Amino acid sequence: MSAAEEMSTPEGVSAPAQSRGRRLDFPQGDPLDGAGQPGGARTAREARAHLHITYGPARPCAEPAPYPVPDGPLPEGPVPREELARLRRLHRAVPGHAAMRDQLRRTHLLALCGEPGTGRAWTGLALLAELAELTGGGVSRLLYTGPDGASGVEKGVETGVEKTERGHGYLLELPADQAESAPESAPGSTAGHLLDRLRAHFAEHEAFCVVLVAGGPVADRLLRGRRHAVAYRPPAAADVLDRHLTELLADRPAGLLETARATARRPELAEALGLDEPRPGEAARLAGYVAAHAEGRLSDERLLEHCRSFAPHQAREWFLEAGHPGTLPAALPALRAAALRIALAVFDGSAHSVMAEAAELLAWELAVTLDPQYAPGRPLFSAHPGACLATARAVHGEGVEDLGDASVPVRAVWFEGRRLAPAVLHEAWDAHHNLRGPMARWLRGLCDDPRPQVWVRAAVAAGVLCARDYLYGLVELALPLARTDSPVQRMAAATALAEASRAPEVRPAINGLLHAWARGDDERERETAALAHGYGLAAGSVAASLEELGRLARADDGRTTSYGVVRLLAAAEPETVLAALTHWLRDTRRARRDLALLAALRAVTTRTSHLWGLCEVPELEPYAAWPLATALLAAHPECGPRLAELLRAALTWARSAGAAEDALVGWIRRAAGDERQLAVLCDFLPRLAQDGDEPIDAGAATRIREVLEAL
Repeated sequence: MSAAEEMSTPEGVSAPAQSRGRRLDFPQGDPLDGAGQPGGARTAREARAHLHITYGPARPCAEPAPYPVPDGPLPEGPVPREELARLRRLHRAVPGHAAMRDQLRRTHLLALCGEPGTGRAWTGLALLAELAELTGGGVSRLLYTGPDGASGVEKGVETGVEKTERGHGYLLELPADQAESAPESAPGSTAGHLLDRLRAHFAEHEAFCVVLVAGGPVADRLLRGRRHAVAYRPPAAADVLDRHLTELLADRPAGLLETARATARRPELAEALGLDEPRPGEAARLAGYVAAHAEGRLSDERLLEHCRSFAPHQAREWFLEAGHPGTLPAALPALRAAALRIALAVFDGSAHSVMAEAAELLAWELAVTLDPQYAPGRPLFSAHPGACLATARAVHGEGVEDLGDASVPVRAVWFEGRRLAPAVLHEAWDAHHNLRGPMARWLRGLCDDPRPQVWVRAAVAAGVLCARDYLYGLVELALPLARTDSPVQRMAAATALAEASRAPEVRPAINGLLHAWARGDDERERETAALAHGYGLAAGSVAASLEELGRLARADDGRTTSYGVVRLLAAAEPETVLAALTHWLRDTRRARRDLALLAALRAVTTRTSHLWGLCEVPELEPYAAWPLATALLAAHPECGPRLAELLRAALTWARSAGAAEDALVGWIRRAAGDERQLAVLCDFLPRLAQDGDEPIDAGAATRIREVLEAL
């Protein structure tokens, strides 16, 4: 070894002989070759926010409500007068109530297009009751019991139609999926033709009928026809809640109503509900719980538990509606609705185009699972997007997608309630076993999409589902992803396993799996293990993850493992990582020394936002566009001494000096274009040229001078 080489070796590190040594390759890019970098940080953050809720969604409560639910379905037949009287006390007039009443009186039929639970049935009964009071008639509810299509609706009301009484009002709910599945070519088969015939019948008998139509393609077509249909807008939930509280506590001691109103305004109640605004039916149900709490019959904990069950209850209702699809193609509307809701659960807050394409892919998987011999197509001209989104309690609006160097405007879509996404995903996975196969295939396909806006969301969702059922998720999600030749899918497998390891009950199993992969002969599994440990979750701690990465470094020459180490450096415990790296500089094992040097070089060449993890690091967010080393110096000045030691070692060790010079030249040049970054580096560079209280040796000084001269 020459004297110069001996001087350039860090204290306690035995440099290899020049004849047997080799230069460290500059760590270019990452194991994904750039896929997953632009926008991955924001996507991962949003995916976690939408699928991880404090006190995760409970199952719908099985115990009966403390008060009868007033929005429950009415039995077939005449509505009792006392029920109509109660309706008059509780009903809140909706926008356009007078115009709807006038149209019903003039045309004898009105179709209210709105979602179940929004109070449309009560509004229909209120309209019919007002007209029946003028004519001296009554109000009845007709039930649909037909087997299929519009003709089935007619059969279902046939008995009631035959007994139609003059001046009476009739409420009928039209099953939108049945009308949608009727052959369009059949004469009179559409919902519009059915309403025409019903209108003619009730006009002939001088009676009135309100038809309830769920939102979706059928409602959209009826509204465009502008003959019988009106869009139903529900009353404000706060008004419905207050009216029901007043009714329930009318004969209770004075002050109890104000106590209940104060309870209903508590922020923790809104947090437990997790809905932007409860629907009128939910507001009525909530009033029963709040009233029982005010009376002392329900504890705070039980009240919040009931509130947390609202979103799961909605998810269960949705899947019950889709639970009797029949055969294709009649089943396609129900399958498309289910696919839309599941896709929204995974892509809540994403661009509408991304979510819509994912929903179509899932609808195809569901369809071929139901009938493998039928290959469904896609409707080229579908209903207005808002009509379909309304069926999933979703809306769209202006949003942005982060692409790293810039953000672009998108039309985003999201659930109207932060608890709906996890509720839908868990209900589909836990309660409907035959949905798992198509969902797993769908998620695996999405995990091969190079856009982080797609694969990151899919991988996080896969991890959440693996935690729900590890045995199934391992075989159907993690293993197929890890064993492919696609680097994006292997990264997705690592992300899913790290995400699943948040659950303490499955973490030991995942850690054991990664431990076996790290010591196995399959290169793809070893790489997946290294990538998974880069999140710092599966091994139980950052220190344990670093130890695993140190063991793996020997097998991959530090390429993937250095990426994992730098990802840990960008997480919540940078001091722990830097301490391990400086310790590795003095390790007798070359693989660990090289890993420390490569990690240091990656830190000065990799943008912070490209090193996103699965845990929040808010202190680094203001510096997301900066190289990680600069961001650490700005957010954690205490990291300066150890970072300087690492970079000095990279500059002074002959094996890494060339790569270090190139890295530092680029680092300083990048900072020169930003006054804030330049100020951080100006504070740091003197530390780099100083080893504690002593100046660095002549060899190191020469390297730093060469770096500065290269600028």
